[in-house]
This record gives sequence, structure tokens and C-alpha cells, in this order.
Amino acid sequence: QVQLVESGGGLVQAGGSLRLSCAASGRTFSSYAMGWFRQAPGKEREFVAACRWSDARAYYADSVKGRFIIFRDNAKNTGYLQMSSLKPEDTAVYYCAAGRGSDYYITGNYDYWGPGTQVAVSS
Repeated sequence: QVQLVESGGGLVQAGGSLRLSCAASGRTFSSYAMGWFRQAPGKEREFVAACRWSDARAYYADSVKGRFIIFRDNAKNTGYLQMSSLKPEDTAVYYCAAGRGSDYYITGNYDYWGPGTQVAVSS
């Protein structure tokens, strides 16, 4: 059984920072891509960032480029999303996901999903 569990969400003021974690268990994800998506109320789930576990190449949505950093600790089987300069429009439930495909920007690329963690940014 593969499990992903996010943590680190919370309430923060605009301009603040949060670090989300995604702990993976059940198998080694060295050959998987890790993605972060978010979903705000009434909106579709959207891509935020992705990277492969095996190398440092990362991909970002234009809306978060320069503010968010995705990285992982292979030894801990854990991925992270460092979020800085947060804006009210970043408010959403954030999900981590893992998959073997290379279409990093789409939800269908990912086979496994965490339950999500809420991020709220106040103005």
C-alpha cells in the first residue's frame, strides 16, 4: 500500500512563509516524479510544482515561480514545498502526488495522492 501524507499547512499572513512536507511510505520513490497541486474552493485542482526524486530538475507554475521551491530528501522519502512571499490567492488545499509519467503539469500523470493540507493566507 502506497501512502502520501502532507503536513505543514496553516494560517499565515501575506508575505509570510510556510514549508509543506510530503512523507511517502510503502515503496522507494526514486523513480517517481513528485508533484504539488492545490485546489481553492470552487476551482479545479491546479499544478503548483514538480520534480523527479532522482535529480534536481524542477518545474513550476508561473504563478509561484520565484516564490516556491520544491525539493526532496531521498533518504527520508520525503518531499517539500517551501513557500515564501505568500499571497491571499495562494489559499487552497495543497496536495502532494507521485507518479511515473513525465507530464508533470497534469493530475493524470500521478498515481498516488495525499489527503491534502490546508493553507490559508490572510491579507
